[in-house]
Amino acid sequence: MHLDRRTFLAASAAMLSFPADAAIAPLAPGARIAPDREEMIPVEGGRVYVRINGDLTGPRPPIVFAHGGPGSSHWYWLNATALADERAVILYDQLDSGRSDHPGDPANWTVARFVSELPTIAHALGITRWHMLGASWGGTLALEYAARRPAELASVIIQSPLVSTDIWIRDANRLKDAMPPETRRLLYLCDTPGAASQAECEAATDAFYARHVRRFDPPAAVQAYKDALPRSFSPDIYNHMWGRAEFTASGTLKDYDGRALLKHLDGKRTLFVAGEHDEAIPSTIAAFAEEAGAAFREVPDAGHTAMNDNPEAYLAILRPWLAAHDQG
Repeated sequence: MHLDRRTFLAASAAMLSFPADAAIAPLAPGARIAPDREEMIPVEGGRVYVRINGDLTGPRPPIVFAHGGPGSSHWYWLNATALADERAVILYDQLDSGRSDHPGDPANWTVARFVSELPTIAHALGITRWHMLGASWGGTLALEYAARRPAELASVIIQSPLVSTDIWIRDANRLKDAMPPETRRLLYLCDTPGAASQAECEAATDAFYARHVRRFDPPAAVQAYKDALPRSFSPDIYNHMWGRAEFTASGTLKDYDGRALLKHLDGKRTLFVAGEHDEAIPSTIAAFAEEAGAAFREVPDAGHTAMNDNPEAYLAILRPWLAAHDQG
């Protein structure tokens, strides 16, 4: 559910003990910045951008990655293209995000319509079987999609998902309460727009993000790719679906509760994942996994953007999982 990290404000951040220069995460060995193939695929409401690395006709089912937000884009999955040495990797931008069409119609911004993009992409690419991984808001889409038991789904990895807005806010408050006093004060104050200056709110949020969302900056090649996107983040979708205050839901997802879907998952083919320092608290995600009868893994030394923070550890979890569930 994270926004892209805001512009760093050095003076305010220093007051809140936020480091001026975050360490840079490594690029995963074998990651491919450029796509092997690109498509604009028609979906309900417009066309979505899809990029592929690897061979779609290879012996192993491909894997598709769903980004978070709502309103982020596919750039932070670039490390996952390292998997293209063994299977095709599909990254895409949801409608109104990244390189996809941007009709800007709120009628398109529903959970059901975003989920419908997945089988549409699979059909357009001629895919009869694939794995799916969704993170954060993308984890919500993965939950909704997998709960339908689609015939084409080999397995699903649900990372750091929004399963219940009430639980998300509860956990966010737990983490805010553990921040340094001045940061904590501002984080609560900034839930009310205009209650503190924009500079103070951005610095406090950056301090929270540095601890729980993105602990490392992306490598230069990934940052350059992100910077070249027409939109790396679409605030119109985020504000409509989540809201304008960072830790208070006021949009269409404010009452979202997908807990009932957990019992509809195929537990044997479902893996829940969270970063060690994730804003989606690992114990909470592990409890969702237990309720679904699914497996759980934790990515060490990683926050919410685990594929950026510790790509090698994350890929070391994914490779054996995917191989074990390639067959029907």
